Amino acid sequence: MELLQLLIGGIANGCIYGLIALGFVLIYKATELLNFAQGDLMVLGAYVVLSLVNTEGVGLPFWLGLLGAVVFMGCFSFGVDRIVIRPLFGQPAYAVIILTIALGFVIRFLIGAIWGHDPVSIEHPYAGSTITLPLSEGRALVMGTDDLLVIAMTTLLTLLLYLFFARTQLGLAMQACSQNQLAAYYMGVPVKRIYSLVWALAGALATIAGALFAMKGTLDPNSGLLGIKAFAAAVIGGFGSLPGALLGGMIVGISEPFAARYLAAGYSQITPYVIMLAVLVVAPNGLFAQIQMKKV
Repeated sequence: MELLQLLIGGIANGCIYGLIALGFVLIYKATELLNFAQGDLMVLGAYVVLSLVNTEGVGLPFWLGLLGAVVFMGCFSFGVDRIVIRPLFGQPAYAVIILTIALGFVIRFLIGAIWGHDPVSIEHPYAGSTITLPLSEGRALVMGTDDLLVIAMTTLLTLLLYLFFARTQLGLAMQACSQNQLAAYYMGVPVKRIYSLVWALAGALATIAGALFAMKGTLDPNSGLLGIKAFAAAVIGGFGSLPGALLGGMIVGISEPFAARYLAAGYSQITPYVIMLAVLVVAPNGLFAQIQMKKV
């Protein structure tokens, strides 16, 4: 019984890590660059949801507020690429990495300046509710509705992303840019615009992950450090694999509650990074890396 409870909680946390890791992988696949501000974009998106849902006078329903925040953060991330990242186009990768680290600090500062540093939570209709599943006489599995919602939302998003990349012209164009930017450009794909749209998609996913995270607990400007664990999940899964990002998030999410329960205090905080190091030793490209020749 306890194992099932730990497993469900771990899967729910892993879904959030996986959604953030998807943002890392999407940007890396399209641009071969790392966005270390992804965790802070998640927090900013969550605070936008909070403003739309919790603020007196606005008070939108949770799902409508989430939709509004997704649109806003998609536009915001699109603008970040066009205004902040685009001027460094063609520069060494480390310059963009340093820029995204600095961008994360700026976003963190702005969040604190606008919303303060006190922990907050998003009001939603599922707070505190549970679902009880009888297993046998005198035994039942109690599951938080928020955990089940996180798992269901991630499953739905995974299906939508699969259909987007497999069935839509824009999704195929993004895949073409990730395989060979120059060849895609010669075939008429607007590569720079695709880059901005990838950033917008990563910002939208980060917002959903932030809202789901805030549903399960409290939020503060430093919650963006969760992005470090999501980065570990992306490394474990393999940076070239979208399914790998989700599966890496699951591995990290499931390992934490079991480590907290069965290992000494504090070990759960380093478990994701121990797993990452072990995976890098055994499989340097990640467990689910998609190694393929680029099309020319």
